[in-house]
Amino acid sequence: MSKTLDAVCKHVSAGMVRVSQHGLQELSDDDISLTAVIQGVANAAVVEDYPDYAKGPCVLCFQRDELGKPIHVFWGLTTNGPDVATI
Repeated sequence: MSKTLDAVCKHVSAGMVRVSQHGLQELSDDDISLTAVIQGVANAAVVEDYPDYAKGPCVLCFQRDELGKPIHVFWGLTTNGPDVATI
C-alpha cells in the first residue's frame, strides 16, 4: 500500500473525511453511494499515487461498491487546514 493510501485509510477510520462539491457531484452523476466509497477504501488498490502533488498528496484508487461494481475514487490529503481525507 502506498503511504498516501495508508494515510487516507487512517483518516477514514478516524472519521476524518470530507467530500468536495466536485466529488459529491461525481458520486451523484455516477449513482455511487458515499457509504460504498468510505467502506470500500479499506480494500482499495492504487491506480496512481501523487505524493508530491502541489495541492497535497493524493491517490487514484480502484475500489468496489457494495454490489461489487468497480469504481474509481480520487482521494486527497490536506497540507494546510483541517487534517482530513477528501473525496
